[in-house]
Amino acid sequence: MTPLAFLGFLELSLADILDIILLGLIIFFMFRWIRGTSAMSIFIAIVSLYLIRVLTGAFNMRLMTAIMDMILDVGVLALIVIFQPEIRKFLIRLGNRYMSSARGQKFLNRILGKSGKSTVSSSEEVNDLTEACRRMSEDKTGALIVIAHKTPLEDIISTGDRIDARIHRRLIMNLFFKNSPLHDGAVVISGGKIVAARCTLPITEKKNIPARFGMRHKAAIGITEETDADAVVVSEETGHISFVKGGEVTPITNINELKLLLNTSFGE
Repeated sequence: MTPLAFLGFLELSLADILDIILLGLIIFFMFRWIRGTSAMSIFIAIVSLYLIRVLTGAFNMRLMTAIMDMILDVGVLALIVIFQPEIRKFLIRLGNRYMSSARGQKFLNRILGKSGKSTVSSSEEVNDLTEACRRMSEDKTGALIVIAHKTPLEDIISTGDRIDARIHRRLIMNLFFKNSPLHDGAVVISGGKIVAARCTLPITEKKNIPARFGMRHKAAIGITEETDADAVVVSEETGHISFVKGGEVTPITNINELKLLLNTSFGE
């Protein structure tokens, strides 16, 4: 007799207990993953339907069990369609976590035939980028700059126009000049070069974003949530500079603070 056999229909073995614990952990991490997004209410509804299915099966309610089985079978396909953005984001994060490890990066470089040596920007290029942000801040010129790391951003780059030029303050300022045809969208920097401009970024689904943040901030949060890239935002309304990493926005109060963060970002 199992330890919980006295509860009647609840005859649980050690494997059943571990199964319940693992399911609980999966639900917990999924809850944390989609908390604050539009998918939260859908997730709660699906969990509720599954609990109803478990209860109807436990009480041997055959008609309700059959109906719930049909609903859940169809719901699996609906779940994939509804949660497609979240599933994609989860897989990207999972892949980024493996790629960020030294072993994972070494294995990937071996498969792709790369040497594993990254191009690190010089201090002059960091100075140019910092100075460009400072001047755009003074002129209240809106800007969105993405600094790529290990995650490939080819799908983002393909939405814009190829530049493939070295980092220079005048070029960056001209790209974001209000009358420039390339001023809308983001500039992507990778390998110490300006790779593309006028790129479209994914918008974050967070609901608790301060009202003072506009579309540039939401796009910067979105790209840094889905990839390991960093982003710099210059507000067109206030001229304030923000540095975004891992979906977290850091307001810049001193230009030297931005230079320090950029040095760290380019050194990754």
